[in-house]
Amino acid sequence: QVQLAESGGGLVQAGGSLRLSCAASGNIFNIYRMGWYRQAPGNQRELVATITSSGTIDYADSVKGRFTISRDNAKNTVYLQMNSLKPEDTAVYYCTGVVTITLRTYWGQGTQVTVSS
Repeated sequence: QVQLAESGGGLVQAGGSLRLSCAASGNIFNIYRMGWYRQAPGNQRELVATITSSGTIDYADSVKGRFTISRDNAKNTVYLQMNSLKPEDTAVYYCTGVVTITLRTYWGQGTQVTVSS
């Protein structure tokens, strides 16, 4: 089992920045990819960014150049630095962790990010 705990959400004005953190605990040695998804009201959950244990990174086109994902393997933590935030970035952001062998995806409880115009 893997537990994921997000922090760092909040309310920010357009153009501002926030940094989300996600700390993993439990059977962390099997996690090979961590990332962030988001879901806005009335929308489907969508990929924001992912990073593998070897450092391979993938971003949604809508956040490229504005968001940066990073991972501290020693702390079992993944971060999402969000700059130049837009009102359309408003959503609940979820941390995910994918484990090897089973490829099961674990989800955090989500953290709200609200960007005011």
